[in-house]
Amino acid sequence: PFGSIHAVLEALIVFWVLSPKFWIFSPSFAPNLTLPELARALGACSTPGCRAVLGDPPPVPPALSQDQWVLLTRLLHRDAVVLAPDGSTVALGPLLTGIEVGQKRVSGWPFPTFEPPIDPLYAVTITEALGTSFLSARGSDGATLGPSGCWDDVDDPQNYTLLGPSSPIPDAVANGAMDGVLLGTRAAQAPIPLADLLRGYYGMGNSTEQGRPRSSYRQRDFGVLTGPEKLEQEVEAMLRVLRVLPPTRELLQDVGPEEAAAIAGRAARDFTQLYVECPPIVPRCMWGARPYRGTPRALILPLESVFIHHTFIPSTPCHSFRSCSHAMRSMQSFHQDTRGWDDIGYSFVVGSDGYLYQGRGWHWVGAHTKGYNSKGYGVGYVGNFTSTLPDPDTIALVRDQLLPCAVSTGRLHHNYTLRGHRQMGHTDCPGNSLFQEIETWSGFKVSTGIGGIYKAWRLGCMVQRKGWMWLRMLMVASSLPCSEDQHRGSWAGG
Repeated sequence: PFGSIHAVLEALIVFWVLSPKFWIFSPSFAPNLTLPELARALGACSTPGCRAVLGDPPPVPPALSQDQWVLLTRLLHRDAVVLAPDGSTVALGPLLTGIEVGQKRVSGWPFPTFEPPIDPLYAVTITEALGTSFLSARGSDGATLGPSGCWDDVDDPQNYTLLGPSSPIPDAVANGAMDGVLLGTRAAQAPIPLADLLRGYYGMGNSTEQGRPRSSYRQRDFGVLTGPEKLEQEVEAMLRVLRVLPPTRELLQDVGPEEAAAIAGRAARDFTQLYVECPPIVPRCMWGARPYRGTPRALILPLESVFIHHTFIPSTPCHSFRSCSHAMRSMQSFHQDTRGWDDIGYSFVVGSDGYLYQGRGWHWVGAHTKGYNSKGYGVGYVGNFTSTLPDPDTIALVRDQLLPCAVSTGRLHHNYTLRGHRQMGHTDCPGNSLFQEIETWSGFKVSTGIGGIYKAWRLGCMVQRKGWMWLRMLMVASSLPCSEDQHRGSWAGG
């Protein structure tokens, strides 16, 4: 780990490409090497499969001093990761080797041929790593994918710590591999300056709220480009190549063709489910969460329900990692300091930056829907959606990714019920527009069961006792907008 992509890639690219006067990164410092080739010289492509595709690494420029060697190795070795502006962490090794394959393709460089044929772009980014990860884990409980991790300070990131036992493909490597495939594909279409390629994808230098950087769409774009069948075929082909390479021949000596095909199938399915079908979730430590107060209560999974909310305040959707993280900290402070709850109430919060933000998460009882906190997940969209809707991508993040993911991973019943917060308490949440939208979603349930019947019975009793004029006054009052305190007051305490 080194720091933000601003600190690393801007230094390497801007100074390398645009500022020849900068003495360390000047093109005259290594006139015959591109930046991806320099990364390969410093160890970014050290695995047998990657070296079989791109060849032995070029020699390190002789002009390197010891200090320069240490600095550049720290920046560009295979395990180096950086923080992107969208809040994701990206491994530089597979990113830069993917770009190098794209650059060589557009220049007509002759790649070596293999039997069976393999796609060099996938080989240097993801398929060798996937194949060896699942091959090594067969018959054991070892991790094959993940985990995510957190930086010590997102404003001045220096150290990155994984949140669990490491696999050969932690989230940062998966992100770097998907980015390497996408940017390598782009680089192969037509020559493009590396600085423009990376700036355009990661949105470097764009601190406004206007639009999302392309990198926040990596899972969707990778899924469109690479279906599970393509990924499985490439992993299986890569395993057959690794079978004949001296460094990996022993690893596959007792693996028959049918078992290799099964390994490739599982690797492709698991990777696709985790990194394409399931939505990206920003962990608590990345948005700067305070600790939970007290001892959280565990949910009993799978749950039966999902309750959709809008935050009301903040009333404006957040479109960047920085603004969404600020919104999360603000809501947590309100819930803990003003309401006196143990933590932020929602299970998950939905930003308009392409990411979900972890609140109580998958496993802990929330404080989102009074009387139902242990029965379902509370998912809150950042913004006030009384008269407007979240953008289509943000709607799809929950409808098409979070809900199917929760079912496929065993956290939510396949016949779950979906409701708006207003169906469970005295509130307009999640706003008229968003409520009308979720009425069209799979799993939406109109009635609230026994609770709704009981409320209707009580209303009937009140009308009999107080008369119809009282009901008219109640209807007028119910049309008035509630304050934020009244909105939150229908929640259970944390």
